[in-house]
Amino acid sequence: MNESTHHTAKLCSKSSRQAASGAQATAIDFVALAQQIKRWGRELGFQQLGITDTELAADEAQLLRWLDQGRHGEMDYMQRNAGKRGKPRELVPGTLRIISVRLDYWPGQARDAQTVLDDPLQAYLSRYALGRDYHKVLRRRLQKLATLIESRVGPFGYRAFTDSAPVLEKALAQKAGLGWIGKHTNLIDSKGGSWFFLGELFTDLPLPVDAPAAAHCGTCQACIDVCPTQAIVAPYELDARRCISYLTIELRGSIPEHLRPLIGNRIYGCDDCQLVCPWNRFAQATPETDFVPRHGLDASALIELFGWNEQEFLARTEGTAIRRIGYECWLRNIAVALGNAPHATAVIQALRDKQTHASALVREHVEWALRQHV
Repeated sequence: MNESTHHTAKLCSKSSRQAASGAQATAIDFVALAQQIKRWGRELGFQQLGITDTELAADEAQLLRWLDQGRHGEMDYMQRNAGKRGKPRELVPGTLRIISVRLDYWPGQARDAQTVLDDPLQAYLSRYALGRDYHKVLRRRLQKLATLIESRVGPFGYRAFTDSAPVLEKALAQKAGLGWIGKHTNLIDSKGGSWFFLGELFTDLPLPVDAPAAAHCGTCQACIDVCPTQAIVAPYELDARRCISYLTIELRGSIPEHLRPLIGNRIYGCDDCQLVCPWNRFAQATPETDFVPRHGLDASALIELFGWNEQEFLARTEGTAIRRIGYECWLRNIAVALGNAPHATAVIQALRDKQTHASALVREHVEWALRQHV
């Protein structure tokens, strides 16, 4: 997600931070506090919570290589803030430790993901986006955690992030022991798979750190083999320019024509690399009601969604991450999926109804889709 989205933050005054890290800190048992923080995390519904320091030199070097190769595509914000991503202390001065949390989102109530993918007339949306926008859910939980810590130690310096600022969240989570970064570049936990969100609480409290997680991908490369667009160009290397999640969510312009047929019926994101990962056999359905699918988006017909006007799109995606792409890209994505759908009178008519749409971007993708049915 674009980091220009707002993040939750509370920066205590210098005197307040000193209260926790100076004279008051001598009276704090930080080992006991870390254990209490983990108990609070479980009570707040986090499936995991770990603590790490701010050293990310190796991960920063890998990021810079990725950017130099241009694999971030048009995500210019990745380049603009590259210097802060690997240096948490520059992003939030005074940071000593980072509390990393995991919140599972796998929607057990949703229609079977593979069944939807196998039906070319159905719309596939990434499972993380079917319910409430995770940014809002995680921000609220992290703030509650910070308030609980403050009740124990008094005012302290902290700042909460949920995929909303230049933070190497997967690298931090791995260091904090929440899992390892798999060959598809997502974080994996050996007991819970990879269907989860991450959040961070930067803090000036000198808490004890957890041991980093070890990698367990072994010789498996199922995620590499299954990727529809071959975006995983090598183990642990993703070229975002080919990734369907990038093409349908981050990219605001025209989707490259040679990639359109490979997108299939995926209109918002792609889960293939996670669906095939053997570690996800251990994933559990989320207990969070906020992540229950809304408006039947786990099993909706492409033609139905293509028929929404902008007001319907805004109303039916309210409170979800989907709304972030906007109505124009929504239609663009569905036009591509309809171009990949089986030849049918209803499909062709739905596309023809948008041939005169006000958006040149939509019209271009509609015309391409119609050519696929000639």
